Amino acid sequence: MKVEHHCVGQVATNCYFMINEETKEALVIDPGDSAQMLAEKLNQKGWKPQAVLLTHGHFDHAMAAKELAEMFGIEIYAHEREKDTLEDPRKNVSIMVGNKDNYRADVYVKDGEVLELAGMEVKVLHTPGHTEGGCCYYLEKEKILFSGDTLFCQSVGRTDFPGGSMSKIVRSIKEKLMALPDEVKVYPGHMGMTTIGSERVRNPYL
Repeated sequence: MKVEHHCVGQVATNCYFMINEETKEALVIDPGDSAQMLAEKLNQKGWKPQAVLLTHGHFDHAMAAKELAEMFGIEIYAHEREKDTLEDPRKNVSIMVGNKDNYRADVYVKDGEVLELAGMEVKVLHTPGHTEGGCCYYLEKEKILFSGDTLFCQSVGRTDFPGGSMSKIVRSIKEKLMALPDEVKVYPGHMGMTTIGSERVRNPYL
């Protein structure tokens, strides 16, 4: 298995490809912009996207999801509590950059649900606090976590947007993410990679 990172959009959002190197199937996590560029990268490598996974519904994570999904005929996944955020320009904060966008998911998932996609098992961890329906995607066998804007390297996501709560995000991290093994690699929505073990020791919010 392989993770490839692309930085997209005006606020430097991390979009990830999670690739099954045996089958060349791939998952696309948080395509926040540059759908055409992301599609070209996938096609150049011969990777076959199977789904788009959204950690939450803010514009900088969801803006290119529809276009990319339509290009490859695949579905968009998000947590069931995130529907309102995706659809409301105030909650998805696209209005802050002069747009009134609404987004969608094709499949709304539940906390603890295990998705079988691209030959991988992906567990949904509902981690409210940045948004009401924010979630992380955990691949237990690969020891990989896509944390969106819940957990960053020595920081946590903003909680001053609609639906945000500092108490909820800290509780989400402590109860859901700090329960994972130290060696789990964390791929966040912004900035660099970290590990659960490192955050357990160094994150000042915990």
